[in-house]
Formats: sequence, structure tokens, C-alpha cells
Amino acid sequence: MGRLFVVNLEGKIYSCKHCRTHLALCEDIVSKSFHCRHGKAYLFNKVVNVSVGEKEERVMTTGMHTVADIFCVGCGSIVGWTYETAHEKSQKYKEGKSVLERYKVSGPDGSNYWVSHGAHIGGSDADDA
Repeated sequence: MGRLFVVNLEGKIYSCKHCRTHLALCEDIVSKSFHCRHGKAYLFNKVVNVSVGEKEERVMTTGMHTVADIFCVGCGSIVGWTYETAHEKSQKYKEGKSVLERYKVSGPDGSNYWVSHGAHIGGSDADDA
């Protein structure tokens, strides 16, 4: 398989809640208004230490998108998804960006987001990005 090289970030960091592998910087957040099955999710300009799964078409709240799940390279946990293609013109800003599910990551202060019983089930896109 080869040697695993992990990027260590400095500053306010979001990391995998299972293995603490660094995933993104707070300054790279584009939007905090995204939602997934488990509640909140954040859109980032850049994420690191992830592997990308198979591309697939998904119908989301804001239309059809080509996305791929992203996995932590440290432990293999799914931590979110990346936007490959947005089919709606108004959603093109998402292309090349990634979403981290707050339920799957620890925040910059070490806090974890817990699933609320009122979490939105069925959608996995921003309500108002």
C-alpha cells in the first residue's frame, strides 16, 4: 500500500473525531448553512488528508450534483462529500469544494457536534448557501 503521508495543519483546525487526523482550517469555511442526515455540515474551499470515493449523481435540495464521498485517510471513516459537478448554473460555486459533516469531525476547540433528534433526514445540501 505504501507509506501514508499526513498533512499537519496549524491554526484553528477541524479534525476527524475518531482519529484526530487534521482535515480543514476554520479560515477555509465557505458556508455553515449546509445540512445532512445527521444535522449541520460545513462547505470548505479546501480539505486535506481525505481519499475520494466513486463519483455518483445525487439529487439534493438544490438540484442534481455529481459528488463523491470523502474518507479520512487516518481511519477510513466517511467524513463528508466533495462536489465534482453542479448541474444548476446557480450552484456552480460548489464545484471543487468539499462538505464536512459536523457530526463526523471535532471543531477547532475540540468540541464535537452531537446529532439532535430534530436533524433533517433525507436532504444533504444547503438550504440557503
